[in-house]
Amino acid sequence: MNTRIKYFAAIITTVVLGLSSRTFSGVIPLFIAKHAGDVLWASMVYFGFRFIFILRSLTWSVRISVIFSFAIEISQLYKAEWIIDIRNTVIGSLILGRGYVTVDLFRYVIGITIAFWIDKLWLQRDKRI
Repeated sequence: MNTRIKYFAAIITTVVLGLSSRTFSGVIPLFIAKHAGDVLWASMVYFGFRFIFILRSLTWSVRISVIFSFAIEISQLYKAEWIIDIRNTVIGSLILGRGYVTVDLFRYVIGITIAFWIDKLWLQRDKRI
């Protein structure tokens, strides 16, 4: 299977899992409901960078994903009216978040780490053969 298609499938799967973690938050364990969205968002960011920059190394993708995710979180400290209006939309809140939360930085690192290992052990499998 084409590598770019694998990354696209990983992005779609991650988005579906992330939205499901919000939709079904009442029926999944509280710990998972509380943390899954941010972990999966960061995993999706990693897979997105892998999809776009397919020839870059896995470690480059980890680094750029962490920088991007941290930048999005830190940008939530910016409180201009226009960006608050964007964050108050569904798509704006899913992409940009609503407010800075330090624990989200840890969730992002966990999500990117999980995505890296999925990539290394499963998506890169064909390259090892």
